[in-house]
Amino acid sequence: MSGSRDAAVIGAGSAGTAAVGEPSARAGAGGGTEWGAGTVLMAGLAAVLLIFLAAVLLIVQAAVGASRAATAADLAALAGADAARELIPGQPCSVAADVAIRHHCVLVGCLIEGKDQDIVEIKTSIDLPGPWGNAEGHSRAGPPP
Repeated sequence: MSGSRDAAVIGAGSAGTAAVGEPSARAGAGGGTEWGAGTVLMAGLAAVLLIFLAAVLLIVQAAVGASRAATAADLAALAGADAARELIPGQPCSVAADVAIRHHCVLVGCLIEGKDQDIVEIKTSIDLPGPWGNAEGHSRAGPPP
């Protein structure tokens, strides 16, 4: 009895295996083999992942550029407001332009307003690499209320 059981186990193991170098005989919808299908699937998934990561990188790059432009506008407006209140020497717009240049931005607009001409409104711009063009920042500063 044990001899027939051993033969059944040996027969079951050898029927499901292919010889070395031969494709596995899995029956697909067309009845053909699937040799290399996993490799193609993994290469496709890797390509999709790389495209997704490139898109995320571009979006993060735009967000960082917008943040840099906003920071430069904030600091330039504060420096311009200090110059308008004569806390530091210089003309408000030229002081603001100097601060913007130090932050690798361009001063696009400078407006001095208020009843005492002590409120400064600043617009800055920075060139972004890639398809984004420019990022702009806008800020307004003046004396405390």
